[in-house]
Order: sequence, then structure tokens, then C-alpha cells
Amino acid sequence: MIVVFDAQCLLCNAWVQFLLRHDRKGLIRFASIQGSAGQALLAKHGLKLDGLETLLVLNEGQAWQHTAAILRVLHLLGWPWRLAWLGWLVPAPLRDAAYRLVARNRYRIFGRAETCILPPHNYAARFLD
Repeated sequence: MIVVFDAQCLLCNAWVQFLLRHDRKGLIRFASIQGSAGQALLAKHGLKLDGLETLLVLNEGQAWQHTAAILRVLHLLGWPWRLAWLGWLVPAPLRDAAYRLVARNRYRIFGRAETCILPPHNYAARFLD
């Protein structure tokens, strides 16, 4: 599984740190939207960097965005995170509207790094760029 994320977004970086801590099997790899691999993956799936309001999750030829991406990743982590699967009970338009509201305001609410945050040395091999 590949998670494409915004490396300047402090919320996105906290999400990546969470995944690194809880993905004990090392199944998730990462690509920042600022890197060439991340930009190529976005382009392949018809997403533009300007005004991007989603993270992209890719696994075995399938792609997910918004809350579907988050729920897929949490499911992969196993228990207790798999309980997030209950989020599928909420209709996608409602889940995704809330997601886009946070995504649109992520820099203002959570902050933005001036430069891309580098991955921890012991996890560097899991980052595509």
C-alpha cells in the first residue's frame, strides 16, 4: 500500500507518524506530493497538485481518496484500528464533506512547515522519494 501525502502539512505529517508507529508489519510505503514519485502517482490518477484536498492511497491497482483512503489504511493496521471500519456506515457524501472542510483549512488549523519534513532515518526505506 502506498500513501501519497502533503509533506508540508503538519496534520499530514502527524498522520504519517501515526502510521509508522502502528504499521508493525511495514506494509505501508509513503510518497510526498512534493516528490517526483508522489507527483507521478497523482497525475496517473487525474489529481492536480494545485488545490489538492485529499490524500491518495494505492493498493494492488486500486486507488482511494478522502475518507475511503483513511478507512482502508486503518483497516490494514488491524485491531483496534480496524474498528474504524464502522465509518463506512456514515454516507460517503457526509464523511467526505467533513474531510474536505478540514483538508481545505489544514494549513490554517494545524500549520505548515516551510520545508518538507524528512522521514525518520530508521524508516527512510519506506519513503519513495
